[in-house]
Amino acid sequence: MSRVAKNPIALPQGVEVNLAGAQISVKGPLGTMTMPRNAAVDVVLEGSELKVKAVAGAENAAAMSGTTRALLANLVNGVSKGFEKKLTLVGVGYRAQAQGDTLNLSLGFSHPVAHKMPAGIKVETPSQTEILIKGIDKQQVGQVAAEIRAYRKPEPYKGKGVRYADEVVILKETKKK
Repeated sequence: MSRVAKNPIALPQGVEVNLAGAQISVKGPLGTMTMPRNAAVDVVLEGSELKVKAVAGAENAAAMSGTTRALLANLVNGVSKGFEKKLTLVGVGYRAQAQGDTLNLSLGFSHPVAHKMPAGIKVETPSQTEILIKGIDKQQVGQVAAEIRAYRKPEPYKGKGVRYADEVVILKETKKK
């Protein structure tokens, strides 16, 4: 069995889990999320802990038990605390401005870039060169951050572009004569 699946998931105060039917739903202070139930994995609610066990004899049960446990832990963290990605703009004239559910970017192109946020994702710009992406779905927050970064990836000579706040860009040396 997966080592990941052996760890129980502690449910914080105010988080409810519904295991009935083909869906597992988790409800918390920030919202509600669901995921499909896998037949190779048993999910049991014991007190204020969720435990994941592989079904004996099922194909891929060991692998799916660890995956299911990780996905459930992300659902619990999402509805209780939420997820956040921080992007930084590096470059002269590179700016970001949040207007409602649209992020307006000025990235050195001949035109401004307007990125519309999907439902459930909030964007903030504490300064003109910082972007905060928040939401309850870890996958969706990461996907939106990757889409925004893809407009202008950090280039290797000056480091200009959109980068994650914790990303380290290794600069190349320029060509010598």
